[in-house]
Amino acid sequence: MSVFLREIRLGEDGQTKAKRDEYPFNIPALQGWNQLSLDTSVTFFVGENGSGKSTIMEAIAYQCGFNTAGGSRDHVYDVHESQAVLGKYIRLSWLPKVTEGFFLRAESFYHFASYIDEVDPAGIYQRYGGRSLHHQSHGESFFSLFSNRFNERGLYLLDEPEAALSPQRQLAFLRLIDQLVNQTESQFIIATHSPILLGYPNAKLYNFDASPISEIAYTDTSHYLITKRFLTDRDQFVQDLLR
Repeated sequence: MSVFLREIRLGEDGQTKAKRDEYPFNIPALQGWNQLSLDTSVTFFVGENGSGKSTIMEAIAYQCGFNTAGGSRDHVYDVHESQAVLGKYIRLSWLPKVTEGFFLRAESFYHFASYIDEVDPAGIYQRYGGRSLHHQSHGESFFSLFSNRFNERGLYLLDEPEAALSPQRQLAFLRLIDQLVNQTESQFIIATHSPILLGYPNAKLYNFDASPISEIAYTDTSHYLITKRFLTDRDQFVQDLLR
């Protein structure tokens, strides 16, 4: 098991800032929050849209030196929406510190793919499956990135990687995560809505629907409970929903 990033905490300047009623500290999950401990190779952030998962993911990427629009330390391009406003207020504790890794933002992946086309005019795409990410389906391009670019010891930050993956691809991605954890000593922090990905064994799950953020068991997540109820009695579930 590899855990390089051991703790995410609010710095002293952030604690002072947090007393003010302004973004991002007015997000319910961040009110009263001070730190998150990481002691497993795979950590999941779960919660509804707008609960603060992406805000903290961007902040971690900022502190790692990754492009907050998506990418690694050597990818230089801009996307206006990737501000990482929390980034300068958090601190990361490492043992040891690693500089390799990648930040995936599903919502800005199109911009990343366009950037790769610009910096690889010869069309080699050695680390992206051998062809432009724009010339693959959305799901294929995501999986090409995962299976070709994620091949070394590092920290991988993934914000909704399931966005382009079918259930079958999600299962394949679980296997890939396990291979990377065990063969390359990689660490993952993943924000997801997928009950399939959340099923990765021995992962730690943090619930962003709680205030402050707190640990939650897989079978207590709304993702698991809603999916289980739907699959157990689909007809009754849908009837109740549509009444």
